[in-house]
Amino acid sequence: MKLKHLLSMAAIAGLMATSAAMAADVRIAMVPKSLGNAFFEAARDGGNEAAKEIGGVELIFNAPAVVTAEGQIEVINALIAQRVDAIAISSNDPDALVPVAKKAMKRGIKVLSFDSAIAPEGRMLHMHPATAAGAAKAQLEMAVDAIGPEGEIAILSETPQSTNQNEWIEEMKKLLPSDEFSKLKLVDVAYGMGQSDKSYRETIALLRRYPDLKVIIAPSTVAISAAAKAVEDQDMVGKVYVTGLGLPSELAGYVHTGSIKSFAIWNPIDLGYSATYLAYDLIQKEEVQAGDELEAGRMGSFKLDDKLETSLPQPFVYDASNVDKYSKIF
Repeated sequence: MKLKHLLSMAAIAGLMATSAAMAADVRIAMVPKSLGNAFFEAARDGGNEAAKEIGGVELIFNAPAVVTAEGQIEVINALIAQRVDAIAISSNDPDALVPVAKKAMKRGIKVLSFDSAIAPEGRMLHMHPATAAGAAKAQLEMAVDAIGPEGEIAILSETPQSTNQNEWIEEMKKLLPSDEFSKLKLVDVAYGMGQSDKSYRETIALLRRYPDLKVIIAPSTVAISAAAKAVEDQDMVGKVYVTGLGLPSELAGYVHTGSIKSFAIWNPIDLGYSATYLAYDLIQKEEVQAGDELEAGRMGSFKLDDKLETSLPQPFVYDASNVDKYSKIF
């Protein structure tokens, strides 16, 4: 009950902070997985860029303090009460958010998910940060780049309910029997629950449990930083490599010390920018259908597939040759 009260107060406080803002014709809410995550802060910046570019749009950015579906439900209910025009959500649980998302849509609020999907019945469209197969292959390729074609690998993910991470993990499992990756042995999948300290502890446990472990793949901006720090603290640099998805500004130091050889990420600014444009497109339309092309400013147009889903381009790989350049951007 105490946690629920704190989450409720945080949601209300976050919304009250926007009440003094100048009234806009359109109000679009962005609800990431949690506050204090640099990836989503960059997505917020992209959303603000789009809102300013469109004109007459106010972007409301709010999320729970920790990665929970309960916290997101509190935030979304508060947004419904505020009667925003659209809500773009990076889901902490694909199914748990469906009832509150349906409630929002019943009130005339357009709902879409981005980054991490809500189940189809709980949204009008979804924007993937990249195709699941492409993200999975990129991470396995980086593992091979670090250690060669053979060795034990483990995955340090976010939560067991994280839609996008689960999709990438399943795609990695499908790719492992292929000739390119058949000598990689997946020994475990651990979960840091979207928390740095938990991810750090899980990394230590993996290092102790699997003495022959060679690579930890962390498809989470929180987990990859924590895993790299744990590898350094355990004096395992050069013996165990970390790769996955992260931000150049957070990982440049680990690249230079050697705990990370390479990592990948799509541009979170572009993700937030595109999600805001798609939310605005939904507001202008009664409905969308497969084949529709939605305009997104400098990102061009996005075509919806038969599942009413679309995707950003594939992730970009960062290493010692380029990480410093991009660390100044995000």
